[in-house]
Order: sequence, then C-alpha cells, then structure tokens
Amino acid sequence: MRRKRAKAAEPSALSEQMPEPSRYASAPLPRPAGPPASSTPLRDYLSVTTIGVSDGYAVLPRSLVESMPLPWQQQMAHLLAQFHQTHQHLSWPTYRVVPSRYERLVDLDEDQLAEVGCMVEIDTDGELVYRERGGRRIDEPENTMVLVSCLDPIPSEHANATDRTPPSGIPQPQQAPGMPGGQAPGVGR
Repeated sequence: MRRKRAKAAEPSALSEQMPEPSRYASAPLPRPAGPPASSTPLRDYLSVTTIGVSDGYAVLPRSLVESMPLPWQQQMAHLLAQFHQTHQHLSWPTYRVVPSRYERLVDLDEDQLAEVGCMVEIDTDGELVYRERGGRRIDEPENTMVLVSCLDPIPSEHANATDRTPPSGIPQPQQAPGMPGGQAPGVGR
C-alpha cells in the first residue's frame, strides 16, 4: 500500500495557521497577584507587631513557647539550634528581661518615678513639677509616656498547676458535681 505524500504548505500560509512554537516545555507559570515576596520577612513581621517586640529584641515567654503543640516545639527547637550554631562565635551575655508597660508620667508613684529616672517637686505656686534626674524640667508630663516595670501578666509554668488546661492549650471537659468519675454527662462514654 502506498501512501500519498501531503503537499508542503507554503511558508506564509503555515505561519498564519500555527502559533509560534514556545521555547518552554510548558507554558510559564502565572505570577501570583499582589506584592512580591519580601527578602526580609522576619524584619517585616517584627516591625508591625508589638507583642514581645522592642527596637532591639524579640521576646518569647518560655511558659507559652513550652505550651505550644509538639510539632511546633520541634520546629522551633530546630530553628533555635540553627540560630545558635550560626552565631556561636559571639560572646553572648545573659539577658535580664523585665515585664514592662507604658504609663503616663503623671500616673506613677515615687518608686516608679525613681525607676524611670524622674522626680516630682512642688514649686512655689503649689504646682507639681516633673524633672529628669539631671534637673531638666519635663514639659507636658501628662502627655509623656514612660516604660515602667509591672507584674508579669503571662502565667509562668507553675501558675497553672491546678488549672484544667493541659499544656497543648486544649480545654479539658469540666467536672460536673455529683457525677461518678467527676465527668460531665455524656463525656467519655
């Protein structure tokens, strides 16, 4: 059986019928919508959050970190090990972290004023005058915010010893009074 040969199409007619062949094996992936990914994602995140972050430090309360789910703790331990290995050549100091909050200068007592390096006096007119330790008068003390230590609002690892919340943060069923085994009706059966 003989096959007939197809006539070769003219080059100009072919270019009108067939699209330009792609240089890629498949079509390129579409670009995601929105801004491009940041090259400084951690800096970006730390600059918009105020939880445990100051200009120079990011603090994670140990009791909260240790109460996270196990897979999260494993990832965090791996990341911290990488971080410490990368920076092991530095002479690391011991950091003293003090829970603090911003307060108006006029709301502080004498001990808190001393802590932030200020003092209050009564001038000859009977008005309160706030001064820095060096003697400079503080203008508008009612609008001046200072960082002062406070009691830690984050529970420590021992603070929840009698709570019914396990470390993973999943609440346990509440005990019903008078029920056998202390369980609420319909729980654990």
